[in-house]
This record gives sequence, C-alpha cells and structure tokens, in this order.
Amino acid sequence: MPPPPDHRGDRQASLFPLDDLIDASEPRTTSEPHTTSEPRTTSGPRTTSEAESEAESDPCSWPAAPSPDADRLLRIREIHAEPEAAVSPRGREILARFPRARLIEVDSHWRIPHLHGNEGNVQRWARVKAETLVLGVRKSLTTRPNGRSADWIAPGASNGCAMACAYCYVPRRKGYANPITVFTNVDRIIAHLERHVAEQGRKAQPNQCDPAAWVYDVGENGDCSVDALISDNTADLIRAFRSWPTAKASFATKFVNRDLLRLDPRGRTRIRFSVMPPQDARLLDIRTSPVPERIAAAADFLEAGYEVHFNLSPVVLRPDWEAAWAELLRQLDDVLPPAVKAQAAAEVILLTHNRGLHEINLGWHPRAEELLWRPELQQAKRSQNGDDNVRYRSGMKGAAVQRLRELIAAHAPWLTLRYAF
Repeated sequence: MPPPPDHRGDRQASLFPLDDLIDASEPRTTSEPHTTSEPRTTSGPRTTSEAESEAESDPCSWPAAPSPDADRLLRIREIHAEPEAAVSPRGREILARFPRARLIEVDSHWRIPHLHGNEGNVQRWARVKAETLVLGVRKSLTTRPNGRSADWIAPGASNGCAMACAYCYVPRRKGYANPITVFTNVDRIIAHLERHVAEQGRKAQPNQCDPAAWVYDVGENGDCSVDALISDNTADLIRAFRSWPTAKASFATKFVNRDLLRLDPRGRTRIRFSVMPPQDARLLDIRTSPVPERIAAAADFLEAGYEVHFNLSPVVLRPDWEAAWAELLRQLDDVLPPAVKAQAAAEVILLTHNRGLHEINLGWHPRAEELLWRPELQQAKRSQNGDDNVRYRSGMKGAAVQRLRELIAAHAPWLTLRYAF
C-alpha cells in the first residue's frame, strides 16, 4: 500500500501562536467572564433560579462554585442537552454547576449540526472544548473484551475531552468539534457493570492485565480526571469498584486532578498517567497537566489508595527521539519513590495517526503535524471501523519498539512492561 500523500506544503500558518494554545488553559480573568445568557427553558430542564435555589438549600449538593482546576480548563458558555439528560438528577447537578450557560435542547448528543457539522469549528478547536458541554443519555450498555491494558472495556460515562491532544483518536468520528459529552445515566452504567462483574466470578488465571482482578477500562473515550471537574460520574464509578472485590477500574489520564485523592479507592482503581518527553508534550498535549506534574503526582495517588501505572505514549519518531525518551525514563527513575516503582507497570504505544484528524489539525494546529504526519516514515492502514489510519512502517516500528525496551531496561529496569506495539 503506498504511503499517505504529503500535504505539508499546503499547510496554512497557525491561526494563533502555540503559546496562545498553551495559555488558553490559564485561569479565567475578570475580563473574560461567563456569558450572561440565561439557560433556555424547555419542557423539562430547570431555570437558572431553580437550579441555584436547590444548590443553596442542599449543603450536600454538588458544588456550584468552580474549583481552580475547573476554572482553568472550563469556561462553559453553552450546554447542548437531550431533554432526558437535562431533567435527570445528574443533569440537574451539572446545570446547577454552570448556571449562566445557555441551554440548547438537542434530539441526539451525536447529531448536533451547529457543533459537529460546522466546519468553521475547526478554527475554534481548543476554544470549543473549553466553552461547550454536551449532556446525553447513553443508550448502548455493552462491555467488550480487550486483553491489553484491561480485560474489559466498560461503557464509558463520557465521550470527548476538554483537553486537545493533537493525536487523540476520539474526535475522528465526531466531525469538526470534540467537547465533552457527559452521560447522565451513570446509575444504569454502574448497574450494568455490577451484573457483568458478578457474571465473571473470580479470575481463575493471572494475565498481563492483572494477576487476580478483572480490570475494566472505564475511560476509553475520555479522561476521567477531567470528567470529575464536571460531575460525580468518576467518583461514583470509583466508589462502585471499591465494593467489588473481584474487579478493578482503570483509566488513563493526562490531567492531575487532586480532588480524586479524597475518594478512598482502596486499591480497586488503577490510574495510568500518560507520559512522553516534555518537549513533545508541549507541542502535542495541549491543555494538559505538564509531564513533570503527572510524574510528581504518582506518589500521592498511590498513598491515597490508587494503583499507579504509566502509559508511555504515544511514541513519536522524530530526530533525537531516543535521547528524549532516555531522559524521560531517567526522570521517572529519579523522581518516583520505591513504593511506586514496586507496583508500577507500563504500556508502550507508538503513534497511530488518521487522515481525517490530520486535515482537522491543519486548520487549528499545523505545527503539530510536522511531527505527526510523516509520509516518508508511515504506511496506510485501514482500521476495523473503516478509518484511514497511518502508522510507522512495519520494519521501522518493530525496531523502535525494541529500542524502547532497551531504554527501559537501561534506565528504568524496575518498570514492568505490560505490552508494546
């Protein structure tokens, strides 16, 4: 199969400097307030005054005031909501959390022409993630086998993300915008998982996912740490798994949310901090926590009762990539205490990119594509769902995986490698 065409010569200049992309995650100032538009009243959702009144009368309700972390990432100005999601208990909590956001009723969280069908949103890619939220009801509750980092992929409580990693696979099917969609029927998701866990019984044989517990990835299409800034969905999942002795929750994250330290997971939730060389992350991991902060947080999360693992991903092949990864591994070795090292495991994932996402990135962050779209190194690959993906050529990819194994053995020999591909 021929390599993908090289569109780098067609690339337009950045719509705004990279520093502006990074600074978009800084705290909101008084010169940039929330919109004062009142939520649109539909047949079901509450008015702003009703939401504020309920939040004030219930001291245990979900807090109306944003945390500093939420304020840094989220400036929600409009909420697209399915009616059933808006009137649900979880939906009401979220609407109370953003009382000044404009509420827009939609028939389906998947089909929002103004959002997903609007090509002009590419130029506002990061801003849409900060200012827009979608509330929906998850219809399909299917747990499917995995066998890599988890035994099972659980039906997620969200889709999309407020962060803007240039290589993320989630927006490939969502059109020209990819903000967070929160599914408000988390109670049904948990009930489904409880039945599934019970059906499995005890794990008979150890495997690469875990020696004793069935591991469920609960954040395949989002980041649970960021979701926890919006609602209690992540907290509800962590609380559920701590009562199931034969199972563990697992999710990968690029965001350090220290509010999660208070949830007492009792060893039943595995958090996987995704890391890459900081110089790559600065260009590719837009609106995320800095890599050194993710590494430094590992000890605190372990002490709080989480199992702490790592994702070494994506590995982007560029000049001096080996030296950059060696430096990162040495940093892990220097910073992490013995207790973290004793239980740590990792996954190595080389970059897979996508033609459609490449075209979107050219519209908002073309500098990222200078690293991600390398036709001279990549080959086309049709995915199982029909996407036109590209990955590093077979011989090159195999050699890079072997080199990463050697670097881990040399600089972080304590790090168990679950798999690499």
